[in-house]
Amino acid sequence: MVNYLITRFVKDYQETDKPKVRTAYGNLAGIIGVIANFILFVAKLLGGILVGSISIMADGFNNLSDMASSIIGLVGIKMAERPADEEHPFGHGRMEYIAALIVSFLIMQVGLSLFKEAFKKVKTPEKLSFSLLVVIILLLSIGVKLWLAMFNKKIGSKIRSKVIEAAGKDALGDVIVTSGTLASLLFYRFTQINVDGIVGIIVSVVVFYNGIGVAKDTISPLLGEAISYKDYDKITKFVNSFKGVIGSHDLLIHQYGPEKSMASIHVEIPNHYSMEESHEIVDRIEREALAKLGVTLVIHADPVEMVDKIVLKTRKRVLEVVQEVDLQVGIHDFHLSYGESGMINLVFDITIPYEYSKEKEEYIEKEIKRKLKRIDPKYHSIITIDRSFVKGI
Repeated sequence: MVNYLITRFVKDYQETDKPKVRTAYGNLAGIIGVIANFILFVAKLLGGILVGSISIMADGFNNLSDMASSIIGLVGIKMAERPADEEHPFGHGRMEYIAALIVSFLIMQVGLSLFKEAFKKVKTPEKLSFSLLVVIILLLSIGVKLWLAMFNKKIGSKIRSKVIEAAGKDALGDVIVTSGTLASLLFYRFTQINVDGIVGIIVSVVVFYNGIGVAKDTISPLLGEAISYKDYDKITKFVNSFKGVIGSHDLLIHQYGPEKSMASIHVEIPNHYSMEESHEIVDRIEREALAKLGVTLVIHADPVEMVDKIVLKTRKRVLEVVQEVDLQVGIHDFHLSYGESGMINLVFDITIPYEYSKEKEEYIEKEIKRKLKRIDPKYHSIITIDRSFVKGI
């Protein structure tokens, strides 16, 4: 069903990197969300009135907020498609995140309103009645929401849309909410005990919690996230595949929307290459990164000694010492120079995991210097500490 809708309503559906195709996917998800949630809202509102259940009506108003969320998502994705202009040279891609943030506030507001109404019902419970029709409506609602969760998850992952992924998570939460509502109605049918207000409170808390979850998922890319290992691996492997590149480090990625990324990276190139040769390599990588990865890449070239045997041997020795201190620490930008009184300056950077404490960072630096000094008292280590911005390594 999902694949049929995609192939039927999204032109060039396989080319998800194109803005118009992304918008078409977003429109499809938004329109289906609006239609499905409006039908569920009307059905649950009428069903709640029929049996006098606040939890069913609360569940219905939750669907109404979902409908509003779908409309905001539609608008957000459409606005995110707008090209760069004089005031926004990086485009409007982050509008999609802002739309998802608005959706999260709407969900939390609905949760608070439902909590107030449910609390009143706990204090002054009203008589319920049982209806098989309402049971059928709730069962159908669970089925529809399960399908919407799967549908939005698939669409959201295809076009990397936070707002659509948020809608999918919200739909999955609604399954739990409606299941609880149905359970309270069946419990009343067989025991004549009215737990409608209590279930209404539980429903409202779940709705509010879903809103917080959506907000957290949305605020993260707005503040700036750590690089995922998948993105790190993809970009570094691409850069390192070019002839003349020995290695790379210090990758930073800035997101300006799901499909707009800018990145900077340091690339190691043999120091015997001329400036023109190094520039040609860097220029080619930047052009192809934009064409093949869709990433605007800015590259800093680091010259690396590849001939001098003393430098190569010393660099290997330093790497062994660093790995002996901590296997998760790497080195780069190694240089060797000679100072006064026969001192040998070892100048290099170390990269440590971002989660390491300041105390651990200082310990690692001291241990490296101590061990190198033990190998040769003439070694004078000048260490610059870099923190990794990669999630998971």
